[in-house]
Amino acid sequence: MDTALPADRAEHIATLEQLETRLRWLSSWMIHNANHLRPKRDGLKVGGHQASCASMTAIMTALYFHALRPQDKVSVKPHAGPVLHAIHYLLGNQALDRMQRFRGLGGVQSYPSRTKDAIPVDFSTGSVGLGVAVTAFSSLVQDYLIAHGRLPGADAGRMIALMGDAELDEGNIYECLIEGYKHELRNCWWVVDYNRQSLDATTADRMFRRFDDIFETCGWRVVTLKYGVRQREAFARPGGKALEAWIDSCPNAEFAALTYQGGAAWRTRLIADIGDKPGVAALLDGFDDAALAGLMTNLGGHCIATLIDAFDAVTDDRPTLFIAYTVKGQGLPLAGHKDNHSGMMNPAQMEAFRASLGIAEGEEWAPWGGLGNNAAARLQAFVEASPLASKPGEPVADVVPVPDRLPVPEGAEQSTQAAFGRVLLDLAKSGAPLADRIVTTAPDVTQTTNLGAFVNQRGLFRRHARADTFHDARIPSAQKWAQHAAGQHIELGIAETNFFILLASLGLAAPHFGTRLIPVGTVYDPFIARGLDALNYGCYQDARFLLVGTPSGITLAGEGGAHQSINTPLIGMGQAGLTYFEPAYADEVAVMMRYACDHLQRADGGSVYLRLSTRAIAQIDRADAGWEADALKGGYWLRPPAPGAEAAIVFTGAVVPEALAAWEQLADDIPGIGLLNVTSPDLLHRGWSARRAARWAGETAPPCHAEVLLSALAPGAGLVTMIDGAPAALSWLGGVLGQRVSPLGTDRFGQTGDLPDLYRAYRLDADAVIEATAELFLAH
Repeated sequence: MDTALPADRAEHIATLEQLETRLRWLSSWMIHNANHLRPKRDGLKVGGHQASCASMTAIMTALYFHALRPQDKVSVKPHAGPVLHAIHYLLGNQALDRMQRFRGLGGVQSYPSRTKDAIPVDFSTGSVGLGVAVTAFSSLVQDYLIAHGRLPGADAGRMIALMGDAELDEGNIYECLIEGYKHELRNCWWVVDYNRQSLDATTADRMFRRFDDIFETCGWRVVTLKYGVRQREAFARPGGKALEAWIDSCPNAEFAALTYQGGAAWRTRLIADIGDKPGVAALLDGFDDAALAGLMTNLGGHCIATLIDAFDAVTDDRPTLFIAYTVKGQGLPLAGHKDNHSGMMNPAQMEAFRASLGIAEGEEWAPWGGLGNNAAARLQAFVEASPLASKPGEPVADVVPVPDRLPVPEGAEQSTQAAFGRVLLDLAKSGAPLADRIVTTAPDVTQTTNLGAFVNQRGLFRRHARADTFHDARIPSAQKWAQHAAGQHIELGIAETNFFILLASLGLAAPHFGTRLIPVGTVYDPFIARGLDALNYGCYQDARFLLVGTPSGITLAGEGGAHQSINTPLIGMGQAGLTYFEPAYADEVAVMMRYACDHLQRADGGSVYLRLSTRAIAQIDRADAGWEADALKGGYWLRPPAPGAEAAIVFTGAVVPEALAAWEQLADDIPGIGLLNVTSPDLLHRGWSARRAARWAGETAPPCHAEVLLSALAPGAGLVTMIDGAPAALSWLGGVLGQRVSPLGTDRFGQTGDLPDLYRAYRLDADAVIEATAELFLAH
């Protein structure tokens, strides 16, 4: 190729190269300061990834200061977080004191965080691989909004993931690839920092070309950036083809070791291997040791010219994978060393690095230290004129009106799962603004989680309409799922991680695209655990959605242990950013769904998890709606106790018939016994914890809801708690006021059987409640 550059282009590249040097320095210094200069009161290593940052600085420079447009969004690989902060420091968005407190309280986070960092962060990262897949699903969400007329197509941005090559070991990446292919993914770039070194080892050499094959099979364009401009110039000279062939055949581990050893080692090895090839000796003689080391590591991922040409060449919306060859620790004395992942420069090495850049002592934090006034002014002007500098902040989305009440399904006997489906269907038929914002999804369990009626009413989302072959062939089916651009259900395969990442992407539509969606996702309750990392990921970045886990517990009798959830109540209680409810009755479902639609729109809100059941139970008549407020606080008395009662049965969810039966049998023997319906162990426990924390902080807090409820009983009253799940979800209630507890629940894998057998075997029937109550009184 012609490597002669027009003067303005050459100047542009030189400026970007200077910016890259600043990013390498600032990211390295931030980590060094935290580990070697800042006082350590606990004596522990603070950590950081100088080598992982250095391998990304050219890629991020070319992307952020050349290729990015205001509508583009980027997920930055976790270990390059300091580079992102350095970029925003140069832009004036990051405060110096936060940089100085890197990984300290109030300082910048270890990994980019939407909820913890002060700078603009499009996607949180940290759990490797998830920050990659989320960009594909965010692109799908963008397509959804465009198709529904809520985002101009001309404003479509690229959803970009910057990833380490070790992230390609994560299985969810390939689950995402398959789903993206099915949904005709577009406007998505993944840029691989292909340094071929992970925490423990170098990448297997046989992986060469395998990634290309995998991605191309799924419809992606693969652009490999292996050689920089200087290498390509050398390859065009006599002996260059032999040098190129040697690089191509050099094992990854040997390339890394030679990089660490430096120019003399490169020369010795090259002379030994290919020195007898025509032109090679003369070619190598044209470089001193330092220049030879620079040539051999002038890979595509470190060459600004190569990077910007590659980014500029992609002008369509086809998903594109850029494999950018890099050296881990490029430009640092750590480059290529097998232990450089968590390693860092010692003070002497950092001092040499500082001196090489002409940065005076005391000016280490200066954005343009060591450059002189003219160069500093020019770089400052360049940064301020970049598209990134003019990128607007996240939009404020509109509030979707929520009706005062959602309709309660009719029926003498209902399951909470069926009630959920009926509420959604009634909403879909209503034409209310809320219904138009609902987006449903499920990992291949749409029918069996009662979403089918909503999909019949609102359709499947496809950018391009597809015919229903069974309908056209006049084959009767309850599923009349039209597939078109106005559809409101996004169909997924049976990969729960994809499901949760899509929920996260839908739940970020408001801050990302300025349009609020009400995402509703259903999944078999036991398989929440399969996607737990992705669920945590969505909550961590404050994505808002309604998660419905159904069916649940051993109440799903015939399915056996593999399909019977045990610990999901504890997941609901322990997951930050998620409020867990477990309704018993259909009217509770309607109240909680209405709460969820409002809660996920509030500034202080979050996501909601409903744990439902397929068990149809007799519904009850309500005298009024007075129970609702308490239900939304976590519990209410289904049968209020007499003042000072000596006992209460406390239940959650589908076991209400057994709780009622036991209460009726015990009512004559224990006068005034209460029956407490805990609709949210999560909210009750959260209120109790907050109450105790307030006391410890010397603050005055009103009694929590659990205290209010339980104070109706005698101080030493006995509680029999029961839940179709881990008994620990309710057993803690005895600690609120020091009352005795006998907890019933399931703490082992279930068996197949009918409900009477299973409830008897696992002590969830009325007899078990009566026996537990008797034991409490005998012990007392």
